[in-house]
Amino acid sequence: MEFIDGNYTLVTEFILLGFPTRPELQVVLFLLFLTLYCMILLGNIGLMVLIRVDLHLQTPMYFFLSNLSFADLCYSSITVPKTLVNFLSKNKSISYQGCVLQFYFFCAFADTESFILEAMAYDRCVAICNPLLYRVVISPGTCVWLIVLSYFGGNMSSLVHTSFEFILKYCDKNIISHFFCDLPPLLKLSCTDTSINEWLLSTYGSSVEITCFIIIFISYFFILLSVLKIRSSSGRKKTFSMCASHLTCVATHQGTLLFIYSPPSYLYSPNTDKIISVFYTIIISVLNPLIYSLRNKDVNDAAKKLLRSKINSS
Repeated sequence: MEFIDGNYTLVTEFILLGFPTRPELQVVLFLLFLTLYCMILLGNIGLMVLIRVDLHLQTPMYFFLSNLSFADLCYSSITVPKTLVNFLSKNKSISYQGCVLQFYFFCAFADTESFILEAMAYDRCVAICNPLLYRVVISPGTCVWLIVLSYFGGNMSSLVHTSFEFILKYCDKNIISHFFCDLPPLLKLSCTDTSINEWLLSTYGSSVEITCFIIIFISYFFILLSVLKIRSSSGRKKTFSMCASHLTCVATHQGTLLFIYSPPSYLYSPNTDKIISVFYTIIISVLNPLIYSLRNKDVNDAAKKLLRSKINSS
């Protein structure tokens, strides 16, 4: 649908092109995405439940981890269900307002996850560098404030991008070469000047991720200095293993976001963007619970304990 606004014919809905393939391949992609989404639900909800019910996991580290799982679950759920519907539907449209909301919440939770990873790095830094002061510095109140600030920062960052993105005019072209309403493909459709938006994307957007990355890097620099003071190799290995899961999540999340949103717009490639977007909207949300559970003795013990209690009760 379109309506006239002065000299413009403005669109009121967009078409999400998604992954244009033969109908039989659409069914295969639907089943693949559905399987991955079920893994996201099972992994992240399961991890949040374990942290909630097991007293041994009532620590700041797992409090941050449960919020990381919540952010993963949310920003995947904002994009994947609509993608699943589009695989089997001929009508791949999304309303203008729906596109605004999808982009806003996706951006908000993606940036919130970056801030939570930053808070987790600070938590690990205090735990390793100042273990005697850990309970004083990382108090329950401090944990709550760090999470509140993470969600606040994510929403403010998203509000900036959304406000500037949707004051643009969208005239005749309304086909988004993507499976959700993301910023780079939307900029390509606008019939008005997008220079401010491109500047925000390449400078402000990147600076948020780069700032988080720098703070995480500084935290791990101090962690490394503390680890080098540990004389026993087993102690150093144990300390590094505590941080390995977090570093893996940081590398995958921050790396993919910077790869997509940092390059200038003339280097934008729809096909490359879609493939990488699948990685950071779906694959990372599948991997994070696995990364934190497979090599984590506390989480494994809590899962076994919960499973035994369910078996005994039945």
